[in-house]
Amino acid sequence: MTNRRQFIRNASLMAATGVWAANSNLSAAPLSLSNINAAKNFGLQIYSLTVNRDDREFSDNVPAGLKKVAQMGYSSIELAGYNDGKVGSATMSEFKKYADDAGLKILSTHVNPPLRGYSKENIEQAKEFWKKATGDHAAIGCKYIIQPGQPQTRSTEEVAYTGEAFNEFGKIAKAAGLIFAFHNHDGEFLRVVPGGTEALPRARGFGRMPEGAKMIYDGMLEATDPSLVQFEMDVYWTVMGGQDPVAYMKKYANRIRVLHIKDIAVLGESGMMNFQKIFETAYSNGISEFFVELENYPGGKQFEGVKGCADYLNNATFVK
Repeated sequence: MTNRRQFIRNASLMAATGVWAANSNLSAAPLSLSNINAAKNFGLQIYSLTVNRDDREFSDNVPAGLKKVAQMGYSSIELAGYNDGKVGSATMSEFKKYADDAGLKILSTHVNPPLRGYSKENIEQAKEFWKKATGDHAAIGCKYIIQPGQPQTRSTEEVAYTGEAFNEFGKIAKAAGLIFAFHNHDGEFLRVVPGGTEALPRARGFGRMPEGAKMIYDGMLEATDPSLVQFEMDVYWTVMGGQDPVAYMKKYANRIRVLHIKDIAVLGESGMMNFQKIFETAYSNGISEFFVELENYPGGKQFEGVKGCADYLNNATFVK
């Protein structure tokens, strides 16, 4: 989780320094539509290609990188790195053109406001931020606008207010034709209590929780309006939080509508993720948006790991 949190903090810096340049000395690889596996439907969270700041293959030539992603078999992308109308150093319309030229749909985006949490004091500031972000993404035909960073939720009261805030952002997104959603890590599976000042340590064995303790993720689901707010479940971080993503998908079938497909590194290599059951349950629930995210690739070259993930899904008989 350290890498993602660092990414969230550095998103503005990445944009300001132009880490995602549109052009470089690299020539764009020719796109062969025959190489694109149109039979399967899964996308890529582009954070997967920028998490390793030393690996600049994607950052130095985004158009060529997106074509390479399409040739691996990805059909869509989820954006990351939005900052004041740009994705990295590219305007929204420029990035949309790069994706269109590669044959990729921009279905979703990860956006974090410059706030640690939501309160009555900053809710108007937050709403203005989401109006701007939603408008920018509506202009390029995005479907989902998703907050991937956990707001400050140290008590049941803060969780409840966060839910109220999400509902307000959901109204803004809905008015623009988008769907507002929240993406989890492992911290949302900690519990908080009324009047608390921090989340409780994770229970061990048969340890008892104090009266009134509630899991943050459950509290968010309960405090949000299903017609305004949906959830993108990161299956790996759910497991890291000590929970079963399949059980959650079954319990909240109408709330969890997007999945992050993730493993320790390349999909399937750890043996700890039951991807077959995850996909079967997702299809049963009518989920159609899946985004691969690769945070840790030991080889250091993110494209290699991203291709390994695509190969796994393309070869998996349970993936449609």
